[in-house]
This record gives sequence, structure tokens and C-alpha cells, in this order.
Amino acid sequence: MSIVNSLVARLDTGQEPQYRQVPHNIDAEQALLGAVLVNNDAYFRVSDFLEPGHFQEDIHRRIFEVASSLIKAGKVATPITLKTFLGDHDLGGITIPQYLARLAAEATTVINAEDYGRAIHDLAVRRELIAIGEDIVNTAYDAPVDSSPREQIETAEQRLYKLAETGRYEGGFMRFSDALTTAISVAAAAYKRDGNLSGIATGLTDVDRTMGGLQSSDLIILAGRPGMGKTALATNIAFNVARAWRGEKQPDGAVKTANGGIVGFFSLEMSAEQLATRIIAEQSGVPSYKIRRGDIAEEEFYRVSDVAREMQMLPFYIDQTGGISIAQLAARARRLKRQRGLDFLVVDYLQLLSGSTKRGDNRVQELTEITTGLKALAKELAVPIMALSQLSRQVEQRDDKRPQLSDLRESGSIEQDADVVLFVFREEYYLKNKEPKMGSEEYFKWQAEMDQAHGTAELIIGKQRHGPTGTVRLSFQADVTRFGNLASDDHMPDQF
Repeated sequence: MSIVNSLVARLDTGQEPQYRQVPHNIDAEQALLGAVLVNNDAYFRVSDFLEPGHFQEDIHRRIFEVASSLIKAGKVATPITLKTFLGDHDLGGITIPQYLARLAAEATTVINAEDYGRAIHDLAVRRELIAIGEDIVNTAYDAPVDSSPREQIETAEQRLYKLAETGRYEGGFMRFSDALTTAISVAAAAYKRDGNLSGIATGLTDVDRTMGGLQSSDLIILAGRPGMGKTALATNIAFNVARAWRGEKQPDGAVKTANGGIVGFFSLEMSAEQLATRIIAEQSGVPSYKIRRGDIAEEEFYRVSDVAREMQMLPFYIDQTGGISIAQLAARARRLKRQRGLDFLVVDYLQLLSGSTKRGDNRVQELTEITTGLKALAKELAVPIMALSQLSRQVEQRDDKRPQLSDLRESGSIEQDADVVLFVFREEYYLKNKEPKMGSEEYFKWQAEMDQAHGTAELIIGKQRHGPTGTVRLSFQADVTRFGNLASDDHMPDQF
């Protein structure tokens, strides 16, 4: 028998077709509204998480919305004050004033208001989950030609995480004793961590001493002109963090990071192979051009092999997809956090991301959306995010080429949203292009400056919310693009 014939047969017998209703609880909605109308204090028990849109019935949404507006304005919300704003409609044989009076007459106590509010809230979240699921099915059936399955997955993930973020009623004020407990936990973790830092160690001693490590939820902007070594410094730090990772197994079986961190690296400009070659060169001391050519000695080959073997065991994950949007980046970062864990995220580089705005729109607004999104993602995932950024050409027009905050390209939102702004500067890069005639007095002066600048770099801390600004001097090996601790008078520089 066909489905149609089966349905007709059921209708002929008088049997009603079975269907599922979306989750809702009209009794809970009525009980809560009644409690608010009888005692407006009930509203304050649910006002920090419950909204009109969480109610299933339209009239209940309207009642809660009007009552909220009155109470926020310092007025009293009662059946008498509300009926003026709700009009006079027929609700199945009773009027609005009669319905309000019935809600108040059958009201629950204020004590139960929060429980009813949470029940209404949870049911609304379940209804939204159903809506998202239906949209996923419908989109998969009738997908536009220019919409790939990957985009559909990322859109679904974005909606689910947005619902997870807004669908919570935790929060509000906490006891100071709870804040103290959290602060002590942070201090205890710092005591166990290498260098006794509150954040994740970069492996660069002077940088860690000045910044206290990479702090959770911080957006760190690493900027510089081309050729300064932004990517090299970012890969150095990322490798150091991944190499230092150590996990501790918790009683529930989960592994918690005790030192170092699991690293995610969005390489929007270079391929994963190019990035891996660069890191191998940095760590082995064999220039990358020799590795690519295969022009290496036996001893160098063994060094490269040892580094490659070590890298295979590191919690270091690379995404080489170019031209992705901030929404796609956020979805992939969340997925990595959920599946493998994530303690530190690098984005190389900021200007290669796109926002949700259409092409041709204001680029400054688009970059504002990107930086705001990265900062929100850092807070959501509770990890430091280091985003590399270009600088404007106005740096080249000054005698002193050291970058400033005003040199950040395209938008002041970078400076505004960032917790830390770092600039990479190498005087040697600019001096090379100023070589005077050999044997002249200017040449000897230039040679002295070159000798002083050779093998060094400056990391300028232009902004730091929770620490001082200033300059940290680093060593730099140009042939392998490796940064390290600068040697002082009493010790040699550390090698990584």
C-alpha cells in the first residue's frame, strides 16, 4: 500500500495523524508570568538570562516584553498597567484583561520563578537546535550551486557555537572568594610552568620576562615591514611552545596542558610544506635553500632528519587554506580545540583574512570586523592568539625606521582590539641598502654601524595592557631566519 493510500485509510477510520510538536511548556510560561505580575521581584530572578523570544506563545512574549519595559522604567507591572499596552484581543473566548487576571490569580511563588525561567530558556534552546537541524537538512537538499558542503558545515558550526555562547544562563556576579580561588590556581599553574610564568613561555627569555608569557584570551598583534622576520619570529615562538608541551592526565581521563601548549597555525600565505621547511631550517641550522636543493652535507642531513623526527611528535597543526573568512577561521579553530585541544593560535597574516562584507565595501570596516572577531575568539577559546600584520609604507619615509602604533595598516581597530602590539625591527636590513663607496670616511662609519647591528633584532612592545612597553633585543641568524636570546656579558645565547 502506498503512503498516500495509507494516510487516506487512516483518515477514513477517524484516526488522527501522529506528529511531533516542538518542545514547549505553556504551564511554565503561565506560572512565571503570573509570578511576575503578582510580585515584580520575580522578574529580577530571570532577567539576566530570559528574553521575550524564549517564550513559545506570541501573547506570552508580548506580556513579558511589556512587563520588562515597565519594570526597567521603575514602574509597576500588574494586570491593570499591562492591559493598556496589549490591546483587546480575543484569546479563545476570553479577553486580554481577563487572561492577565487569570495569570495573576493562578500565579506560583516568587521562589519558583527562577526554576520556571530556566525551564522556558532550555526549551527555547532546544527549539533553536531543531531549527538549525532543519536548516541543515533543507540546505543539503537544495544547496545553491556556489555553496560547497564545506561552507555549509562551517555555517552550521558557527550557528551552533553562537547558540552555545548565548544559550547559557551562567554568569553574573561571583563571590570574591571564588575569584581568589581562580587567582591562586593561576599562580599555582605559573609556579609549575617553565620560567614560573603566568602565561605560556615563548622560549625567548627577555620577552617572557617583560610580558610574563603569552596570556590566555589575549589578542597579540605582531607587525613589521616586509623582510623584518614576522613569520620567522612567529614560527620560532610556535615551535618553542609546541616543543615544551607536557600534558597531565586528569581523574576523568582528560589530558590537561601542564606546560607549553598545543599550537594551531593558520598559514594563509605560505604552504604547509614551505612552513615546515622553514621551521626545519630554523631548528637544524641548515639554510632552507640548501634543504630545497638537496645541497647538504652528510652531517647536515642527519641534523635535518633529527629535527624532522622531533617535529613529527609535536602538537603542531597547520591550516594552509588561503583566502578564508574570519567566520571560517573561527569554526576551524573551534573544531581543533574540540578534537585535539588548543593552547596557542597563530594567524599569518591578518590582511589575508576576509570579513562577511561584500567586495568593494569599506576595507577599514572589514578589518574592524576581523580584529573584533579574533579578540572574541581568543576570549571564547581562552587561548592567546597571535595575528601577524603588515605596516603602512609611511615607515619608509622616516629617517628612524622603527615602527609606531600609528603605522598599523588600514585600521585603528587593530590597536584598539589588541591586548599586546609587537613590532619586529632589524636595523641591519636598512643599513645594507645604504652602503657607501668603499674606502670613504662614510664607509668606515657605515661598517661600524653594520658591525653593531649585525645578528641582532629589536622586538618593540608598542602596547601591553598588563605590562610595560619598551624594547627587547634579540639575536637573529639571517641564513636560517632564527631568533634567539641575545648574549649578554656573562652568558652565551640560548639556541633553539
